[in-house]
Amino acid sequence: MARLVCLAALAFAATLLQPLSHVAAEPARKQPPATRPNVAAPKPEPEPGQPPHAWLFGTWTGGMFPAPSNLAAEACLSQPAVIFTRDLVMRATITDQFYIQRLVETALTTANGVQFRFTAAGPATAGGFLGDNASGTPAEIGFGCANPDVLDVEQRSRNQIVFPNCSDFPYPLVRCPAG
Repeated sequence: MARLVCLAALAFAATLLQPLSHVAAEPARKQPPATRPNVAAPKPEPEPGQPPHAWLFGTWTGGMFPAPSNLAAEACLSQPAVIFTRDLVMRATITDQFYIQRLVETALTTANGVQFRFTAAGPATAGGFLGDNASGTPAEIGFGCANPDVLDVEQRSRNQIVFPNCSDFPYPLVRCPAG
């Protein structure tokens, strides 16, 4: 049984790493590191009555892996890496089929984006896809940043963001196109 669970986990991880068949094959390009300073991104301005992170609402792909340059809405929306809502930020992991949900305590506008502070992460829970503590480790509760309860988001362009200094998301994230 344990061998079957491990094989299923490896198959799931392999699907995340395989290129999409309908996306045109391109030569591999090296993505800029997520910690490169942002010089050309416009400062995000929230609409009146909206929270400071309203410009982030929706689904984003990439981050854990380079985002494809030509991605259809259906493919992107079927397996986003991060989802931003008014009260939650959800992230995918390779070791669990469920999204990790973090409750937004505060969202503050910064010079290049937004800083989220999440409610304190509770104790790790047993369970997860592999039958151990795979989905409840403190590293996966956060985003691979120094503090799991803080996430800095920098805007590179209208549809591209980065999580600087967060090891779980070394690549830029790209907004999923509307379907």
